[in-house]
Amino acid sequence: MGIHEFLELKYKEYNTLDFIGPDPISIPHLFTKKQDIEIAGFFAATLAWGQRKTIINKCKELMGLMDFAPHEFILQHQESDLKKLLTFKHRTFNDTDTLYFVEFFRWFYGKHESLEEAFTIGYSDDVNCMETLLGNFHQLFFSLEDAPARTRKHVATPARKAACKRINMFLRWMVRKDPSGVDFGIWNTIQPSQLICPCDLHVDRVSRKLGLIQRKQTDWLTAIELTERLREFDPLDPVKYDFALFGLGVEEKF
Repeated sequence: MGIHEFLELKYKEYNTLDFIGPDPISIPHLFTKKQDIEIAGFFAATLAWGQRKTIINKCKELMGLMDFAPHEFILQHQESDLKKLLTFKHRTFNDTDTLYFVEFFRWFYGKHESLEEAFTIGYSDDVNCMETLLGNFHQLFFSLEDAPARTRKHVATPARKAACKRINMFLRWMVRKDPSGVDFGIWNTIQPSQLICPCDLHVDRVSRKLGLIQRKQTDWLTAIELTERLREFDPLDPVKYDFALFGLGVEEKF
């Protein structure tokens, strides 16, 4: 069996509704309103480091602090409502970061219908436009006057050579039209063919074992290298193999 057939087999095995429960994608799956899915998804992806069980618990705690209606909370909260957010912390993500995310979202959703508009500044149908889009998003996200310097480390950008694994994962959730119903596919401008594979520890390790990555370090160029290899197998939906690579790493310790 070749690598393509093997990955296809594993993609079908792991890209099922069973994937949702133990994964941070379960957090946006708590919601049906588009803006709630976007906000919950962005927080869940941002906080996705460490043990998955802890990540999910912390995300549920944060959603609870927003009354499980994040979009409504963000647009309608009073200053006094923010006090309860001061208790929130996950690893190095603290109250300063939480409050800035809320402030950005209030500013953004006050003017825009969907978070997709923040990720499509400078969009073109070039398959390699993601570097530009993520760089432009990062600039927009930190464009508010009082953006704390410390919060920048929580939102990656290719300009810093980061692999941007969490943002790429979030984009997979929002963009990919998933026949199995795991990814949401609620955005329509960015195409699944343009997505970059989230290159986390498990995906990186398995990809190297399979010979999909030659580059020594793990950075933006590594994520590009992996995605270009995956495009050879499915040019229209390369990041579907994220399920296979992640599943092999986490479930099978491949």
